[in-house]
Amino acid sequence: MARAAGVSPQLVRNLLAEGVLPPARRTPGGHRVLDERHRDALVAHRALVAGFGHRTAREVLRAVHAGDEAAALALVTEGYAELHAQRLALAETAAAVAAVAAAEENTQAAAAVPPGGLLVGELAHRLRVRPSALRVWEAAGLLHPARDRDGYRRYRAADVRDARLVVLLRQAHHPFPQIRAVLDGVRRTGDTTALHAVLDQRRAFLDARARAMLTAAAALHALIEGRPR
Repeated sequence: MARAAGVSPQLVRNLLAEGVLPPARRTPGGHRVLDERHRDALVAHRALVAGFGHRTAREVLRAVHAGDEAAALALVTEGYAELHAQRLALAETAAAVAAVAAAEENTQAAAAVPPGGLLVGELAHRLRVRPSALRVWEAAGLLHPARDRDGYRRYRAADVRDARLVVLLRQAHHPFPQIRAVLDGVRRTGDTTALHAVLDQRRAFLDARARAMLTAAAALHALIEGRPR
């Protein structure tokens, strides 16, 4: 089975122990006997890892083997929703970058931010990050929110734009020094060349992930349809 799937025998043993593959019967000599169900589950696992990640792949297949098809499909739906949210965030960031490139005020973003600005928790909720992440980025010199009389951070429209750019650049695995240099260039001169390159990379990544999800969905469908009922 391991040779047919192009993986190590130990990985197959690990997946059996984790419940990612269905239980295997043993011969009188103690050897495991794997059949087409295990092959299909192994194929589905590899496809699900590529499209949804290790944790989701493991939980989806455990649910399938437990006969809980609804739970498996719910996990897959969550993955699609996450991808859609990332596409929306990318589109919003692209709009902010376009506004910077045109040296115009992003009126849409400004309208969405109250005159007094957003608090840490409010901005974190919008960006789907932890409030602590915003504080870390501020300490690293990436964000510069104002403070009100009570000492609370207030993020204005420009700060929200910068925070969105930080999220995008962090998702693309850029280190803080690179992000700081990019943001400084945007603030000083409006140069968005580096940001456009990041946007293109991010689009390509999301497109590749969407294709991987389609492949995973097909493999999961084959596994579910072939499961004894």
